[in-house]
Amino acid sequence: MTANDLCDYLRTHIPLSAAMGVGVLELSEARVCLTAPLRPNTNHHQTAFGGSVAALAILSGWALLHARLASRRPAVSLVIQRQQLEYLLPVAAAFDAICPAPPAAEWGRFTRTLDARGRARLELIASIHCLGRTAASFRGQYVAVAAT
Repeated sequence: MTANDLCDYLRTHIPLSAAMGVGVLELSEARVCLTAPLRPNTNHHQTAFGGSVAALAILSGWALLHARLASRRPAVSLVIQRQQLEYLLPVAAAFDAICPAPPAAEWGRFTRTLDARGRARLELIASIHCLGRTAASFRGQYVAVAAT
């Protein structure tokens, strides 16, 4: 899967990402970096709406898992189970969400559990950046369920 493939998938299957103007800056084994412009995501203060910041953070983790599990058979359904977001600074311009891949040991445990039980959980950490500064920190627990 390429960054363009991921962007097309998000915009087609998750309409909110298209409305937000989400783009994929990077997709690699090491991380996913998504971006969103300020304009469609503004609030009454002319900064990013908190829900848009949260959505981009959640989407970055979901996108990382989706890309890493895309070739898996049977297919896997992904959902966010729990999330925590700490807003550190106002987001006054375009913003990015960076979600690094989990450590190899955690990924191995996740995939082994998914193989054995058809269901697994994984916690991912992401950060929101704006104008070269960290504007928010995110922690989310995702659940993967193998299709039956």
